[in-house]
Amino acid sequence: MVLRTLHYHQQQRLLDLIFSDGSVKMLSAEFLRVHSPSAEVRGHGQPKLVANKRDVAILSISPVGHYGVKLTFDDGHNTGLYHFSYLCQLAQEQQELWQRYLAQLKAANASRDSLISTRQLS
Repeated sequence: MVLRTLHYHQQQRLLDLIFSDGSVKMLSAEFLRVHSPSAEVRGHGQPKLVANKRDVAILSISPVGHYGVKLTFDDGHNTGLYHFSYLCQLAQEQQELWQRYLAQLKAANASRDSLISTRQLS
């Protein structure tokens, strides 16, 4: 499968990955943020647990060459370069990765919820 199109739904905070065969996979902004390929998240051999991102949103998607995109999140994170192959891997392994993430949060007594309550005005 070849990734053809990305489409972000702002209200639902979901990124559609649309493939050449017409199939669509959806990844949440939260999932993408906590699985950022950045050194900040991946660490230097020791990945960092990213918590409190349930309400994170993507502010912008910038193409990088013909091989990936840079996602800018509303929490200020913008250093991850998402290669198309990495996005495909995330889509294929989404269930397993998500369950592992939830288990890590529980083990660390951490939460997906924001540290402070915020409200978006229309």
